[in-house]
Amino acid sequence: MPFTDTTACRAVAAALLATAALALTTACHEISGNRIGNPAGVSPAPSSTSREDGEHPSPGPDGRVACTPEMLRFHAGAMPRRAHRMLLTVTNSSGRTCHFATQRYPLLRFGDDRQPTLPAIAASRPPTAVSLAPGDTAYATITTSAAGEPGGRGHRGRKISQFGVALTGRATPTQVGLDGRAPVHVDPRTATVTFWQTSLAAARKW
Repeated sequence: MPFTDTTACRAVAAALLATAALALTTACHEISGNRIGNPAGVSPAPSSTSREDGEHPSPGPDGRVACTPEMLRFHAGAMPRRAHRMLLTVTNSSGRTCHFATQRYPLLRFGDDRQPTLPAIAASRPPTAVSLAPGDTAYATITTSAAGEPGGRGHRGRKISQFGVALTGRATPTQVGLDGRAPVHVDPRTATVTFWQTSLAAARKW
């Protein structure tokens, strides 16, 4: 028998409309509370600027970055025909130009971290901070003991075959071995170091 009860049809239609309205209201509340595009409980992806500066130094306005140990090759050894002198060189092995503007001379220690770093020779400071293009080299001369005293004052000191080099005050020193591994006698009490120089000729003046 065909269904013709008008009242029943109206009741069914009203129920369907109520159900649809309730579903729409619930959906609106969920969208409003969770903010479309950022579902609740999901953190936004970190941006590229959140990386550590030590691993990925940010370039300055001129496109340069501070030199880091990972960008450099270190060499050290006695300076030929120069008494009480060692030569430290660093070569930029990266593909980016870097500079020593923040710390303009190497921080050296002959021994453990309790010893202070070697003082710099103030007169050796160049007019501008040294900058290294890829493949360029910087130089620093190390005076291993006081002039005229073969082993330092009172012949006290030590023989070293490696030493720590830091490029900034808070950096962990990089251990640099001497070329040829021939020990060099140093006196930490009287040793000094020059500022970074752009040429071997400039470094040999000290």
